Amino acid sequence: MASVPADIHETVDDQLTAIEREHDVTVPLAVARGSHAWGAASPDSDYDVGFVFVPTDLRRYAHLERPPETIVEDRGAFEYQGWDVRTLARLLADSNEGAIDLLRSPIRYRAAYDPDDLAASIARTYNPIDLYHTWRGIATSNYRKYISHHLVRSDDERFPILETRDGTYVVETDDGTMTVAADDERFQETQTKSTVKRNLTICRAAMAAYYLKATGERDTHDLPALSFETFLREQAPAVFDSERIERARELLERKRAGEGDATIGDAVGRAFAQPPKRIDPDVHARAGPAPARLDAFIDELIAAAHTVGQKSIRSRSRIRGRRHR
Repeated sequence: MASVPADIHETVDDQLTAIEREHDVTVPLAVARGSHAWGAASPDSDYDVGFVFVPTDLRRYAHLERPPETIVEDRGAFEYQGWDVRTLARLLADSNEGAIDLLRSPIRYRAAYDPDDLAASIARTYNPIDLYHTWRGIATSNYRKYISHHLVRSDDERFPILETRDGTYVVETDDGTMTVAADDERFQETQTKSTVKRNLTICRAAMAAYYLKATGERDTHDLPALSFETFLREQAPAVFDSERIERARELLERKRAGEGDATIGDAVGRAFAQPPKRIDPDVHARAGPAPARLDAFIDELIAAAHTVGQKSIRSRSRIRGRRHR
């Protein structure tokens, strides 16, 4: 089971309390995101925190100026991303990868609401084709941006360079290829950032996409484990050969050892980093989570937030009482 030191828990709780006061919200559920959640953190990794919040005054939902749907804050080594409960429910309805992983995180900084039952329900009912395209998008966009040698056009569009010949570049496009003159001022050749961390991000996302597609074609649509080590040990052998798994495991171990920023070139491969654009919707599409279950989740989390809020009020009252004695 993943863990973080007790002092980290205390710091996160203190900073969440400050966020609650600044935004007039209550946070009943907060978890680790990123490398700490899926088991790739190194000693110098920052702490990414995902949380769900509810407005302290629910009447704000009916006001013309509604409460925020998201709260994002950078507090040094701690980065916070929060969704209000209605937004999280909408994301779960859309089988959003980040929302699903928030429910599955093994590290919980606050858990007035226990997400285990909801996480199990979502794992049974999520729409696989939505998750597939999310993971495919992460793999292909990161490969194009950080690993492939590419041209950048003046509108920031990137084109991986496939070949250089006779004062021209042959580049990849969404629809095939095109040729760009080397002296075309609209394009600039850029340097890549092919680090261990970037390769690992691409590898993990591509493997998740291929795995979901393969298991779906076997009529199971297994959800890849959030822990990448668990996925490589228990699930990946059903789909990938030992060389691919060992290559992924090496990236994971190097990231854990603090080598995330080491430049290593392309450790994934162009073809593997680009899962198929199209998969059969008749095989891979489902309706997604039931709205009634998500509405029940909203009610449960609001009730948990109310309990947290009442405890906080009593705690502040006791502190004020001690000060006046």
